[in-house]
Amino acid sequence: MNSNTLRALSLALLVSAAAPVAAAPAPVTELGGSGSSVERLERMLEARNQMQIDMQRQLDQMASELDELRGTVERNNYELNQMLERQRDLYREIDSLRNAKPAPAVEAKPQENASTENYSANQSENAEYDAAVNLILKEKNYSGATEAFNAFLAKYPQSIYKPNAHYWLGQLYFSKSQLDDAKKNFTAVSQFAKSSKRADALLKLGIIAQRQKEAATAKSLFEQVVKEYPGTTTAKQAEKQLSQ
Repeated sequence: MNSNTLRALSLALLVSAAAPVAAAPAPVTELGGSGSSVERLERMLEARNQMQIDMQRQLDQMASELDELRGTVERNNYELNQMLERQRDLYREIDSLRNAKPAPAVEAKPQENASTENYSANQSENAEYDAAVNLILKEKNYSGATEAFNAFLAKYPQSIYKPNAHYWLGQLYFSKSQLDDAKKNFTAVSQFAKSSKRADALLKLGIIAQRQKEAATAKSLFEQVVKEYPGTTTAKQAEKQLSQ
């Protein structure tokens, strides 16, 4: 075998050996491409997870806002019920004044626990009391009414209208959240056993105690209303307060 033949054979062997080596890098490129896909998938998953976290945070915030709105609605409902109850008190007072009949002068003696549905023999006393009531019912002048009732009680400390005057003052102060002043006047009404305002005065004292965080006192007052005035609208309101 001559040298040319050997050279050709050697070249052929080198070419055949080099072919697999030249083909080997191809899988490396494919692996590189697969790695990029995995990284993109991981980034997509991370973005989706972050989006879910953001959505959950927004849902939590919306739930919190709904809770606040629900609390506001409940407070508004409570205040509306209180306003309606005060309006019913005004209507009851109007009916009382319309149905009241003047008592004979000889019987019109102020008594400590007298009924509040009689007229006084003193016409000036009647006129001044009616004027104070009209400041509420007709003129809606609540500040003027407060001054008028306080002046009335100072001028007629033993008036037959004394429990009613205290009751109106209690309502006026209660509506302005002046709870200590309201409590003082409702307590004065509660001392008149025959007063038609006594049941509601006791109920209001219970509500005031409730607002002033005196739970035991409030409970006792509500129970007193239920016991002493069973079956009345005021007793039902007291039962509702107890249930709450």
